[in-house]
Amino acid sequence: MTQIRASITGIQGYVPDYILTNAELETMVATNDEWIVSRTGIKERRILKGEGLGSSHMGAEAVKGLLAKTNTSPEEIDLLICATTTPDFIFPCTANLICDMVGIRNIGSFDIQAACSGFVYALTLGSQFIETGKYKKIVVVGTDKMSAIVDYTDRKTCILFGDGAGAVLLEPDAEGYGIIDSIIRSDGVGYPYLHQKAGGSRYPPTHETVENRWHHVYQDGAQVFKFAVTNMADVSAEIMERNNLASEDVAWLVPHQANRRIIEATANRMGVSMDKVMMNIQKYGNTTAATIPLCLWDYEAQLKKGDNLILSAFGGGFTWGSVYLKWAIGA
Repeated sequence: MTQIRASITGIQGYVPDYILTNAELETMVATNDEWIVSRTGIKERRILKGEGLGSSHMGAEAVKGLLAKTNTSPEEIDLLICATTTPDFIFPCTANLICDMVGIRNIGSFDIQAACSGFVYALTLGSQFIETGKYKKIVVVGTDKMSAIVDYTDRKTCILFGDGAGAVLLEPDAEGYGIIDSIIRSDGVGYPYLHQKAGGSRYPPTHETVENRWHHVYQDGAQVFKFAVTNMADVSAEIMERNNLASEDVAWLVPHQANRRIIEATANRMGVSMDKVMMNIQKYGNTTAATIPLCLWDYEAQLKKGDNLILSAFGGGFTWGSVYLKWAIGA
């Protein structure tokens, strides 16, 4: 019996027009371009401007482009999963809003919140629905408006994040392409080091929470860096080992774009040279759940059918994970 796998059959990204450069950040906080680039690799990031525009706006733009690019009608979509840390509202979920904005009706849609690992989690979950034969066409979206929760007086965090979205179409494949394996992990010990303290049920919005700036991202950079380097590198090496992949078998490492040094450490642990590592952190910064699909979108022209890709991510929680897939698009 032929094994059915979930293949990515289309990829589309969206980033806002406004570019926030390091030079502009220098006018806002005590920082400079050399300091930012040397520690993170980031030169600029995109920011979503406009009243009433949230993560759903970017996600919907990515999905509209994806449907047009793959000649897929909204009526053909069976399920939409949205990975986001910055939902438009507590409820309804952002996936519901995206479906409404692109004309997708009467299907299941929901959000996944796994911070920067969200897209890897959502891709893993979506693939299960394809493999069981439950659905034929699934859209997985990663979208985050990080500028909505960034404190632009905090130079430790405001330099890192940008806004953007990416979406993929998953379809069944019986030719050996698609998602071969995935690993997802978490450890709640990471909560103190990376979180948004207020806005949920533990600390609902009050004058005090606003005054204390608890509605912004808090990050202990040293602790996050230590955990990220270890776990992102280890999970990538683990998925290679259990699928008998040597470094030369990997065409591309597609890492979460959090910090250039974390990316380099992960590639080194895997034995993969940097010329086989997708990286666009310099122009988008950390777009959280959108970084991996934006990388695939940027590098799509360089991908060949049958390429072995390792997707790897690490995020707040802590969460982390890796996906091994064979690229299915191309001749």
